Amino acid sequence: MTESAKRVAQQAEDRLEKVAENARKRFDRLAAGSLTDKIKNGRFADQVDHGVDQARREARRREQGGSER
Repeated sequence: MTESAKRVAQQAEDRLEKVAENARKRFDRLAAGSLTDKIKNGRFADQVDHGVDQARREARRREQGGSER
């Protein structure tokens, strides 16, 4: 291979490594909070369910020994 071809190949490999690294980082961010956890924490609760969710949060705080409002 000529020097210019080697340089182009190296640049392409470096770019692909960056793309793979970015994809891994994004996947890790997405996988960090699973859908089940979000549902359990009331992320998708309707406005009507807000009082129920508040009671659940307060019960969790009491169980964990945290402070109440």
